[in-house]
Amino acid sequence: MNIPFLDNWLRRHGADKEETDLAAAENDPERAAAIAELLSECELLRVRAGQLGLELDDSPASLTALDQLPPRWRDDPEELPWLGNDAGLYLGTVIVRTVPGASWHIWPGGHPVVRLASGREIGVVEAGLDWAVNGVPELSQVYAEAAEA
Repeated sequence: MNIPFLDNWLRRHGADKEETDLAAAENDPERAAAIAELLSECELLRVRAGQLGLELDDSPASLTALDQLPPRWRDDPEELPWLGNDAGLYLGTVIVRTVPGASWHIWPGGHPVVRLASGREIGVVEAGLDWAVNGVPELSQVYAEAAEA
């Protein structure tokens, strides 16, 4: 999923048009932290989980808890893609914060992925959308695969 506001934010904060990948952020920890913070907001998901009694604490256990929630969000087709996007960003946040060497990378056009230390990239937004719509793959399963890589 394209996140245009992120692309605009990157340009305003010193990135060239061609430099929307976080390559420059590897040399600028402050910039990388700001982007990671922005991607970790996931406000809709956090609100909906909170309404069901689940506080998201950016831990792998919270991914398992999300997988166990009844999928009531499927009742609202307008909210479904937004919730799926947030689920993917939340998954990426947990991976980046807990898997050594994992980091956010933004491709041209504003598409965020998580790059593991091995160089493998995980399309977390796509995984979140699949989870929201179909229930699979489970977020905890994607995390487990990333942690093993």
